[in-house]
Amino acid sequence: MTTKHAPPRIRRVYDDPAGDDGTRVLVDRIWPRGMTKEKAHVDEWLKAIAPSDELRHWLHADFERYPDFVKRYRKELADHERAEALAHLRALYEQGPLTLVTSTKEVRRSHLTVLAEELERG
Repeated sequence: MTTKHAPPRIRRVYDDPAGDDGTRVLVDRIWPRGMTKEKAHVDEWLKAIAPSDELRHWLHADFERYPDFVKRYRKELADHERAEALAHLRALYEQGPLTLVTSTKEVRRSHLTVLAEELERG
C-alpha cells in the first residue's frame, strides 16, 4: 500500500534538523566523521541498507557514473540483508514523515535518491 504523506526527505546529517523531518534515519555504513549522537538527531542508524564499500568507492571516484551506480545499487538492494532493511525502512515510511540522512556531500547523486524512489514506489 502506498502512503498518502509527503515523499521521504533527504538531507545531510551535518545540516540542522527541520521540525517536520519526522523519523530521521542515518543510512550510511560508517558513522559520520566528527558527529556526535546528540548532534546527529537520528532516530535510527540503518547500516545494512548502505551500498557496498566497493560500489560507494566506485561512485565517489567519478560521479558521472551515477546512472550506472543506480542500476548496481538496485541490484544490491535485492540481497537478503538489504532487502530486510528496505522492508524496515518502508514500514517506518508508512508510519509518517521520514527523513533519510547521510554524510555524503553529493546527496542528489547518492543512494538516498534511490532509496527515496524505492519508498515512493511502495
